[in-house]
Amino acid sequence: MEIGLVELSRLQFAMTALYHFLFVPLTLGLSVLVAIMETVYVMTNRPIWRQMTKFWGTLFGINFVLGVATGITMEFQFGMNWSYYSHYVGDVFGAPLAMEGLMAFFMEATFVGLFFFGWDKLSKVGHLVVAWLVAIGSNFSALWILIANGWMVNPVGAEFNPETMRMEMTSFFEVIFNEAAQAKFVHTVSAGYVTAALFVLGVSSWYLLKGRHIDLARRSIAVASAFGLASALSVVVLGDESGYSASQTQKMKLASIEAMWETEPAPAAFTLIGIPDQEARETHYAIHIPYVMGLIGTRSLNEEIPGIAQLVEENVDRIRRGIIAYDALMQVREARTNGEEIPSESRFVFQQNSVDLGYAFLLKRYVDDPREATEEQIQMAADDTVPRVFPLFYAFRIMVALGFTFILLTGYFFWRTSFRHMSYPRWALWTAVVWIPMPWIAAELGWFVAEFGRQPWTVDGMLPTALSASHLSVSDLLLTLAGFTLFYTVLFVIEMSLMVKYIRKGPYQDVDETDAWQQRHRARLSTRRNQSPIAEPAE
Repeated sequence: MEIGLVELSRLQFAMTALYHFLFVPLTLGLSVLVAIMETVYVMTNRPIWRQMTKFWGTLFGINFVLGVATGITMEFQFGMNWSYYSHYVGDVFGAPLAMEGLMAFFMEATFVGLFFFGWDKLSKVGHLVVAWLVAIGSNFSALWILIANGWMVNPVGAEFNPETMRMEMTSFFEVIFNEAAQAKFVHTVSAGYVTAALFVLGVSSWYLLKGRHIDLARRSIAVASAFGLASALSVVVLGDESGYSASQTQKMKLASIEAMWETEPAPAAFTLIGIPDQEARETHYAIHIPYVMGLIGTRSLNEEIPGIAQLVEENVDRIRRGIIAYDALMQVREARTNGEEIPSESRFVFQQNSVDLGYAFLLKRYVDDPREATEEQIQMAADDTVPRVFPLFYAFRIMVALGFTFILLTGYFFWRTSFRHMSYPRWALWTAVVWIPMPWIAAELGWFVAEFGRQPWTVDGMLPTALSASHLSVSDLLLTLAGFTLFYTVLFVIEMSLMVKYIRKGPYQDVDETDAWQQRHRARLSTRRNQSPIAEPAE
């Protein structure tokens, strides 16, 4: 029953988190793109750029509102579904979440209001400052939530207090500048920029195919292709940094992503494709690329990346040390309960082995008291530290493959924009339209790899997921899961309806002023060739 409870809690949080992240990447990227467009407007004083800012800003606003609403629900779940987790790490996890709330609900939301209602009340430069503050607020809001998430991956700057039975912060500086958090932040933000760039590129391509809003679409493609190409390239570079960070802080996840069952001689090869078999601990029909994984994971040619089998054996030893820590912890608790002085020897033994206490908690799945665990149960708990390899293996490779298509697509449009007078073949425009949802798929797969790959831990190496959940009934979880699913489905329909409505409507503000400027601009360009935005094939 308890396993079902935990799995249902995980399913509910995964559903709400993945749904929330449908809005986050577009918010991150579109806020910056809108600020760039308004910057060009202030610099050139051309009405078309003001119209572009308002049009894409409207779509940003729709997305932003639903993103905030779904984010609130997700944060409430820490107290509802994961109460022991909230108690255990609240001293550490609460601080960045509080900062994220301040950024999202005070700084970001305030400046979003000024952005939409301040066009005729602020000066051009003043409104531009507001636009950039919206972008900065959006990105800083993501920073704090990713600092919190990064701490779950690499719990630095905190230690377990045996007297309070909680994690307590020892260094806020270490929490903020956590290596895993910083790598996750820059990679996530860059992915959001790619999402927004492909969205603007796809919608603008649809306008060109329909012969509507040509000037706006051309300029939007120019901005989106340049911004998207730079962002897509940075995602690859920053993804490499994330891989190196994982080799230091999440060795089991990295080995599982690679289906690296045994430790290979340095430098390790990258498995391009294959069929992982977790029962046999073998990857069938594997195709390897020499040296690549070694370079990504170690930045060298002479360091090994440990395989799954070696890591499981290491975890057996960590479970044994965790049992020693657990025994010392029970002695400390017993002394406190009886009002006795805590034995110095017990305190010393605990301090020497406390880093592995979480591994003893893995035994709670098989035995109430980890000190009574058998050798077989210890081995079973060590085997539990291996996540499901097959879904991780393919989710990662699909994500990477999509990432390279984003580079090709934005690179092609950037080339056509820069060297082919902003004329684009129909096949490229249709490709851009079809490819609109692909960045979201890649982003969701990225979060799947990050979170599913951390299992069986909520806080890596410290708190197993099975111990983190609230003591709710399965019926309560099924009821709330059904309610969330229904509610989010309604919100999704509303979101898509509003987005499609305003995309079909097109730019509707500052129409007369912009049309007059466009006519004058076309007259100046009338002698140039290739006026059509669609490049027809040569006969």
